[in-house]
Amino acid sequence: MFKTISLLPDSYLLKPEFTFGVATASFQIEGARDTRLACIWDSFCEKPSAIADNSNGDIACDHVTHWRHDIEMIADLAVDAYRLSISWPRVINEDGSVNSQGMAFYTELLSALKARNIKTYVTLYHWDLPQHLEDKGGWLNRETAYKFQDYADKVSRHLGDLVDSFATLNEPFCSAYLGYEIGVHAPGIKSQQAGRQAAHHLLLAHGLAMQVLRKNCPNTEAGIVLNFSPTYPLTENDCNAAKLADQYHNQWYIKAVLEGCYPPLFDDLAADVKPIIEADDMAIISQSVDFIGVNYYTRIHYKSTPDGWFEEAPLTDVRVTDMGWEVYPEGLTELLVSLHQHYNLPKMYITENGAAMADSLVDGEVYDIERVDYYHTHLNAVCNAIRQGVNIQGYFAWSLMDNFEWAYGYEKRFGLVYIDYQSQQRILKESAKQYRALLKQRKK
Repeated sequence: MFKTISLLPDSYLLKPEFTFGVATASFQIEGARDTRLACIWDSFCEKPSAIADNSNGDIACDHVTHWRHDIEMIADLAVDAYRLSISWPRVINEDGSVNSQGMAFYTELLSALKARNIKTYVTLYHWDLPQHLEDKGGWLNRETAYKFQDYADKVSRHLGDLVDSFATLNEPFCSAYLGYEIGVHAPGIKSQQAGRQAAHHLLLAHGLAMQVLRKNCPNTEAGIVLNFSPTYPLTENDCNAAKLADQYHNQWYIKAVLEGCYPPLFDDLAADVKPIIEADDMAIISQSVDFIGVNYYTRIHYKSTPDGWFEEAPLTDVRVTDMGWEVYPEGLTELLVSLHQHYNLPKMYITENGAAMADSLVDGEVYDIERVDYYHTHLNAVCNAIRQGVNIQGYFAWSLMDNFEWAYGYEKRFGLVYIDYQSQQRILKESAKQYRALLKQRKK
């Protein structure tokens, strides 16, 4: 199915300047738990019933051991770029000094990628907050934002010359809402006020990190990665619910970053729910960014509640992934065009897009044709947005390989590459082979 993409009008995605990549996150693949500090996900995994299969990230894909093979695998896929994250607890000691062993690991990894002409897109925070900082309040403690600035300063000083693009945060919505508001992610706190305060401190951390990235790496692009689940009304009577959900879950973050304010919904929140915001915070948060990373997987329908709020209203009889998420590629086009119409955007990358499917290994092969179709239709959706004037300059498949899927443990597989967790064997799925075929065709 991938080969038909080259037949798209004007072949937007096949131009050499468009970046194709794959993406991972440190906690989900690295393992080597004994060579870093504890993080909030280590602690969360120890809570009864927190993880679906009672697993943890102690070994995961054992990437710290197998990284050389993994880089060869990435190179073999013919991608332009690799998006990865740095593990904060691997590179910074509890006293704030640099962990030389951890920093050396990333130096060697990034150097090997550069030697293969693979561009590196580095995310500084993909959810693995050091546990000792959570013990002092985590993202509810304003000081954590300044600790993050110091961490960003040290990483960019040590690794800046090897990095093509820095993202400060990955999906602050997930860190704040899932982690501190409804408690299904680490650290497992359930409080609306905590969710709003954590969101604000995460965004403040983004702004503070941008300051040191600009100083230390003035010639390296820097931005933030935000996730979006476009909101749709269940019925014509639920339009306001969808609008409120969009402001609360989607616009809250991008509006703060690009315009220095929160959406109108902010004013309607109860006083004891609103975050504490100090005088210069919004100016720090809304410094110029070189790009916005967009993570998209699905859309969500909402209905109104008796108290005038909103709640999810899942559709029935629709095609879904193994996560139970509707397959709706049109939502990606509609999202991108809507953002383009409502904001003065910098360039954008699709920094995550992909699907968990119920993969089965048969005779050494994984014929994941549903995932191939997912990528095919969503790449078409990106192309449709570009044709409507949206400045999208890259696309990263999530994920390079199966990994620890947060609260789902190892039950869900998003990878282009199948991981046999017992043997740590890497097996290219049909989706990986077709992605590679597309990119090799493009480079002829």
